[in-house]
Amino acid sequence: MTIKFYKPKDPYGFLSNFWPARMFICHSWWNWVEAPFQAAKTLISEEQKRVWEAKTARESRNIGQTVSLRPDWEEIKRDVMKKCCMAKFLQHADLRKMLMETGDQTLIEDSKVDWWWGCGADGTGKNVLGQVLMEIRTELQGE
Repeated sequence: MTIKFYKPKDPYGFLSNFWPARMFICHSWWNWVEAPFQAAKTLISEEQKRVWEAKTARESRNIGQTVSLRPDWEEIKRDVMKKCCMAKFLQHADLRKMLMETGDQTLIEDSKVDWWWGCGADGTGKNVLGQVLMEIRTELQGE
């Protein structure tokens, strides 16, 4: 069976990086996964601070689209995403429980515009966010 997620208000929205979940990661408190992920794109502290100051997850994402990308971003972005998502589920027992309740179902970020993190409009995307969440779920099963 497959679980598709995308918007926080949808069923399984807790899997979204826009889901409100205050966490401590990268030496700061953040309000959702999207913000530390976007801040990690740049090595310029002023740009990181702009992401941290964002009032919404969407604003974090939008600011992250304008920062100066660190030279190794393409090589590290998957690991950064996993670290940010892992912090969310380690620091929120309720969210961890809901993730575990997805069992062995395939998790798919149902983004019509993102072929890397999501499945893309035609379903042929890489679904890297879904893969990351399934890896985290497997690792947390031993907890």
